[in-house]
Amino acid sequence: MGLAARLAPALLAALCLAGCDPQRISELEEGVSTEADVRARFGQPENVWDSPAGRVFEYNRQPQGQKNYMITIGADGKMSALRQVLTPENFARVQPGMPMEDLRKLLGKPARRMPYPLKNETAWEWRWVQPPNSPMVFVATLNDDQRVVRVGSSPDRSTEAN
Repeated sequence: MGLAARLAPALLAALCLAGCDPQRISELEEGVSTEADVRARFGQPENVWDSPAGRVFEYNRQPQGQKNYMITIGADGKMSALRQVLTPENFARVQPGMPMEDLRKLLGKPARRMPYPLKNETAWEWRWVQPPNSPMVFVATLNDDQRVVRVGSSPDRSTEAN
């Protein structure tokens, strides 16, 4: 079996998952949809966090996609918020000294982590789209204390044709 034939099912599954998000999102309504509705459309969350607003479900579309979703389920068991978190506004909230856990709760799982052992740092990358349609990469570099030391965005060169 050729490489293309072996990779085709995985590629198709990734494309279906990415393509289904708009439909799945449009089927959910804040204040009406329940936790069961969210799980039926999005599946098992990557992480679940407790927050003052309720439980937050993390749904990642990295590394193939360019979005990450946080869905909040209120104390009444209904969805109170659904937001795509890879935005310029959220990136602006990432500041030096921010703990890794807060970074993860803000942006979700990164597309990739690159360790730099000689510098005692790790770069976390998220793929995103800057409006109107520019593929970008946001990078937050963390030190050994798992705190952000610097951040930045640049064009996503992986999307360019060779």
